[in-house]
Amino acid sequence: MCIFCKIIKGEIPSNRVLESDKFLAFHDINPVAPVHILIIPKEHIGSFHETPKELMGEMTPFIQEVAEKLGLDGSGYRLITNIGDDGGQEISHLHFHLVGGGRLSFPPLHEDYKKSI
Repeated sequence: MCIFCKIIKGEIPSNRVLESDKFLAFHDINPVAPVHILIIPKEHIGSFHETPKELMGEMTPFIQEVAEKLGLDGSGYRLITNIGDDGGQEISHLHFHLVGGGRLSFPPLHEDYKKSI
């Protein structure tokens, strides 16, 4: 069972922001911004690439509600999902990082590219 499934079941504690019957939003334990929330479906889905389109239709308003609850809908935020090893996905359970709370930078993302500049 993956770590997110254990969080959903309450086996691992989390600082929850919002929860519905299908989704959970909680604070990331290693934040990269003043606000860093993880948003996951309660159903185990390996990655965005495997996500049924109907689920995204339901997840979108949940994500928007999280952003509104945190007061980020006016100032802006970034929504990120990593897919597969090359995409940087560390946990094989669909999750979105909602980051904000200040002006965000956008550094180069590819290691070889970073070395060349």
